[in-house]
Amino acid sequence: MNISWLEWKNTPWSKATKAQWRYALRNSIAMCLALGVAFLLDLDEPYWAMTSAAVVSFPTIGGVISKSVGRILGSLLGALASMLIAGMCLNDPWLFTFFIAGWLALCTYISNHYQNNVSYAFALAGYTAAIITFTLTDSTDSFEVFNITQARVCEVITGIICGAIMMMILPSTSDGSTLIDSLKRMQARLLEHAEMLWQAQISDHVRTSHEGVISQILTMNVLRIQAVWSHYRLRRRNNILNFILHQQLKLTSVISGIRRIMLNWPDRPENLSSVLQRLLEELRQPNTNKYRLAKILQEIYPTDSRDFRHRTFWLRLRHFCWLYLQSSSWLQQLEEVNTTNQRKPPKVKSIAQHTDSTEALYNALRTFLCIVIGCAYWIHTQWDAGSSALTLTAISCVLYSSTASPITSVITLIKALVLLSIACYMVKFGLMIQIDDFWVFCAFLLPVLLTMQIMKLQHPRYASLWGQLIVFMGSFLAISNPPSYDFSSYINDDLGKLTGVILAGIAFQILRPSSDKVKSRRIIRALRRDFMDQLSQKPSQSESQFESMVYHRISQLTQSKDEQVRIWVLRWGVVLLNCSHVVWQLRDWQVRSDPLSMVREVCIRCLKDIMTEKGVQHRSLDVALEELLKMSSTLARHHDPSGRELAGLIWRLYCSLSPLQQANDKLPANNAEDAVRP
Repeated sequence: MNISWLEWKNTPWSKATKAQWRYALRNSIAMCLALGVAFLLDLDEPYWAMTSAAVVSFPTIGGVISKSVGRILGSLLGALASMLIAGMCLNDPWLFTFFIAGWLALCTYISNHYQNNVSYAFALAGYTAAIITFTLTDSTDSFEVFNITQARVCEVITGIICGAIMMMILPSTSDGSTLIDSLKRMQARLLEHAEMLWQAQISDHVRTSHEGVISQILTMNVLRIQAVWSHYRLRRRNNILNFILHQQLKLTSVISGIRRIMLNWPDRPENLSSVLQRLLEELRQPNTNKYRLAKILQEIYPTDSRDFRHRTFWLRLRHFCWLYLQSSSWLQQLEEVNTTNQRKPPKVKSIAQHTDSTEALYNALRTFLCIVIGCAYWIHTQWDAGSSALTLTAISCVLYSSTASPITSVITLIKALVLLSIACYMVKFGLMIQIDDFWVFCAFLLPVLLTMQIMKLQHPRYASLWGQLIVFMGSFLAISNPPSYDFSSYINDDLGKLTGVILAGIAFQILRPSSDKVKSRRIIRALRRDFMDQLSQKPSQSESQFESMVYHRISQLTQSKDEQVRIWVLRWGVVLLNCSHVVWQLRDWQVRSDPLSMVREVCIRCLKDIMTEKGVQHRSLDVALEELLKMSSTLARHHDPSGRELAGLIWRLYCSLSPLQQANDKLPANNAEDAVRP
């Protein structure tokens, strides 16, 4: 019989690293401490403090702070809503039903419509109100409503404070160093990405690399928010962080634009590949400068002034090099401790984020109908565990409506509830009933929590399951003051919780979230609509805002299993971005009243004829591409250098628009408007 798994070296405690032990100890002690403080404060349901400490457990200080702020604000807002709803509507069950369903639907919509702390706060405001109001259905005294509400809020805040105390005692790795290291790695990855794309080969690796770069930069924006919460120095340099992220997004766009030029440039110099390789190697050097880069760029400098293709490529390559040096320079300044006499970057807004209002409304409708149906069954049957069932229904509908795969999350939660029902039943009626000292029980609880936290870190595949086991453990143990050991009530309550989650799962199955194909069509239409705005005289979004918005929309489908959908969205995003960059450069080109300015206006006007929110006008596209190529060839022989410069811009526009020729309107109806090749 093989019992090697019993050896100490094979146990999860032995395999855990120092960082994992610190994380597990911090969160486990915080949960036990929150439970003990709640008992000392004589709160009637101390396990909510334990649950709150588990919810705000986060690997980094900034994450804990931002999550705690969102939880406190959401709890206060939810408590206020529960007092108003319970105080006015408890005498009329149907009025109560529609008010609480409406509140949960509103919180679902806002939570789906915003990001980060705002989303988390409103999700919490929704199910906090559900937790409080569904337990008040038998109350008749308004003062009792106030007492229960303030007790829940006190329990939540107690858990948050205990988590914060343990974070100060056992601090985690610095958010700031994590962010700066990530930015440095991104700088290096951009050069690797350029090396791959500039080989001018068409493969799936190009697309996956482009998606990965975009996703990583947007993830660093989340790290920026956490670092700003926890570091005073980075909070003062938030403008630099925003500028660097925008610069890295722009570098990604420039790399893609250079690739598009290379694919449309048949007579490239023979030494181009070797020069590009040396240029990228030089950019990897920490002490490089413009002079050393210029010496390499000189080797492919266009000697013929009429060769607008060569000149355009050379200018874009030089622009990439200067952008990269500028971004590296700001990264170095970000690391400096001394804040005196430092440069200030141009003011830029935070990276734009896209929200799907249609999907948010749909999710709000699902939550409303699910809560109304659940309440109607509760009113009709007078089920004792109705409050537990509807509470879990509300939590599932609000919390999982914004996830990519809500059904998967619901199934994971059902598994966790089944496991907790069995395990907590044995603990509650086999152990807790025999213990009359709280600290003796903590001596048992702490090692269990430690093991669960370590298992969550060591098995990322099951991290979601372990996390839900930890969070919902307090609710199933139902550690109250005074303790209650009513067997039938406990079983009925567990069945109610399981039924509530199943009801939410059925709702997600019947009113399923939009498919990836439907989402992609909405995203592509939104991309085209925003691009049309870019063509107006006074666009509502700046160049950097439009760029970050496009990339954020692209990132929303990076987790999709439908590869074709991801390809459509990425291709449309890249095409429209390349076109928008040319449009902004055309706007910045010399403003004067001569025939060249008229040519520039013709270029911008032809884009309006080609692109609409519904798709591409192919007849106009073919005519415009022929005209653009003819204009660029004619302007290449212009006596004025500005005319030859305009020829290069027009050719870049031609290169950016040429993929739209391959869009096929004869595809099936659901794909016709979205098929485009780069």
